[in-house]
Amino acid sequence: MNEAISHTVGSESPRFSVQDSAGHQHDLEAYMAEGKTVILYFYPRDSTPGCTTQACDFRDSMERLVHEGYVVLGVSKDSAASHEKFIQKQDLNFPLLLDSEGVLHEAFGTWRMKKNYGREYMGCARSTFVIGPEGCFEWLRYNVKAKGHVPMLMRELGMTE
Repeated sequence: MNEAISHTVGSESPRFSVQDSAGHQHDLEAYMAEGKTVILYFYPRDSTPGCTTQACDFRDSMERLVHEGYVVLGVSKDSAASHEKFIQKQDLNFPLLLDSEGVLHEAFGTWRMKKNYGREYMGCARSTFVIGPEGCFEWLRYNVKAKGHVPMLMRELGMTE
């Protein structure tokens, strides 16, 4: 098994062009061409307590994030049907990208060895990447906590109340 990649602030982001659960294409190069900054966040599973908390925090902060020029994209390995159910149930106002094969997880280094109660297994390390219009990482963090992550991210991006 290969060791997971760990990206750093200032380095170039992997490029991606991926469909969301509604069938729309999301291309990093297109966002870059529009001068957008992308917040790409990886989470373990749709409709679980922590993932719901984090998604709802992004949902509730969306107006401010969009006003500041950010695009938010969520990523998990769940199916399109699972994503759509999650979006509908939580009234999410941003797309969830499809990555059932784990291509994005591998490229961004979020599919990692995890430990829980002494058991080791491969899983998604909850992580967030902020990719600027030049295609480089402006901010990133692996293994973030779901609760309080979005307010902390906004503070670190200079969006104080």
